[in-house]
Amino acid sequence: MRVLFVCNQNLNRSKTAEFLFKDRFETKSAGLYSEKPLSEEELSWADLVVVMEDHQRSEIAKRFPKQYLQKRIVSLDIPDVFQFNQPELIDELKSKFDRLV
Repeated sequence: MRVLFVCNQNLNRSKTAEFLFKDRFETKSAGLYSEKPLSEEELSWADLVVVMEDHQRSEIAKRFPKQYLQKRIVSLDIPDVFQFNQPELIDELKSKFDRLV
């Protein structure tokens, strides 16, 4: 399964998730407001899109309405308060993602 993790800047949450789950799935990560924002191609690539907060799902719907309707997009509800690979972030990601999959 191809999993795309999305957060605001693709610096901490989604980037950590990409590396954390790469042994179990094909993974990529993207940011909505980064220098190289989420693209239509990245969204099309994914079987599952995992956002860190609900507002990111809404932003994807605005930017890519056709793909949004065709994708399974889930939110982990993880706030933007963590650093890359922070142990507490890893625990949150593992706990919430494993419940979804």
